[in-house]
Amino acid sequence: MWWFQQGLCFLPAALVVWTVASFIFAYITAVVLKHVDPLLPYISDTGTMAPERCVFGIMMDISAFLGIATVYVRYKQVEALIDENEVKLQRLNCLGLVLGWISSFGMCVVANFQKTTIFSMHLVGAVLTFGVGALYVFFQTAISLYMQPRVHSRTLYLVRLGVGVWTLCSIISMFISSVIMYSILSGVDVPRKLHWIPGEPGYVAHIISTVSEWSLAFSFISFFLTFIRDFQKINLRAAAVLQSSHLYEWHPAGVASSHQSRPSETSPLLAGTT
Repeated sequence: MWWFQQGLCFLPAALVVWTVASFIFAYITAVVLKHVDPLLPYISDTGTMAPERCVFGIMMDISAFLGIATVYVRYKQVEALIDENEVKLQRLNCLGLVLGWISSFGMCVVANFQKTTIFSMHLVGAVLTFGVGALYVFFQTAISLYMQPRVHSRTLYLVRLGVGVWTLCSIISMFISSVIMYSILSGVDVPRKLHWIPGEPGYVAHIISTVSEWSLAFSFISFFLTFIRDFQKINLRAAAVLQSSHLYEWHPAGVASSHQSRPSETSPLLAGTT
């Protein structure tokens, strides 16, 4: 059995690979069509013009779906591993689920509302994706802190903590450089500026900002790589419970009475056990 066939580890792996592919495809297409400069444009800039914005939006919507599924499986796994009297962990786990879903929804917003069309909504999507996403990273890191060494090693906690610090540093760097850039380019429509000339006012701050954005994106995505080994040890299943042996609103003549409700079909990913 291959490693990606064990448990549900294909979910975080697919999330990371697909999202990175979305970034790379949009970047290559935008550069080839000369819609952006080759030297580290904003990720948002690479998904602003047609046709790359169309494919970028679709691919990021799929990433959002994978994110929702991954966050849910993580929630169910932690729920099964902790005791009922561990109230703090239960609360952290529930809040983590909400934050993860909000961050995944933010990916849809940031991909489908381009910065050159509705900048305010694009900014909201970015805050939901990376801001709330950073909170999700730290909530999961806190859960790992309380669960080690009983459930997993201290090394895994330290790795997640390291990725969390990487994410936080990227956010701070991006925020400071963006503020400096906008202050230098006061009066310039920066969201619509897709081409930059080395040496022009605000160029250095722009490059630092774009480097920080790419760093933030990859730090956030890299965090889900730490779920792969955990997800090798979990499978989820759903049971379909029939309430009746027919689908009429009333019991028709000639139809046998329904038997006792019983589970029939099972399928993965909805509810179950580790």
